[in-house]
Amino acid sequence: MNETEITEYITHTFPDTTTTVAMNATFFFNDPEKKFPFATIVTTDEHDTASNLARPGVFRLNVGVSKSTFQSLVGDAKPEGHDFTAIDRILPHPVYGMMHWVCVLNPSDATFDLIKPMLREAYDVSRKRYDRR
Repeated sequence: MNETEITEYITHTFPDTTTTVAMNATFFFNDPEKKFPFATIVTTDEHDTASNLARPGVFRLNVGVSKSTFQSLVGDAKPEGHDFTAIDRILPHPVYGMMHWVCVLNPSDATFDLIKPMLREAYDVSRKRYDRR
């Protein structure tokens, strides 16, 4: 999978999704005010250096999931013991793990298939946050 394929999947699967490209990242929103992204794709170390995105062709897909999904996937959000530079491995987000975000660098097709239900959940979680406002 590459960034374009992931972006196309998200925008076609969730048709009311809007994107914003800023700060070397693509933000995916389903709330009209664009306050609560449910996923992002980051391509540089501008935001953090944990994943070493300066490597050629490396990007990180970040997805905000529920607490229970987060815990079932990665346990807790503590950064200790995680290699955030590992390609094609679902990990807690190095900065936003405490907010139940997971990430994966350059997901393969098989890993992206695992991420698809997480994107659905993230989409729903984001919508609920917006609706509660």
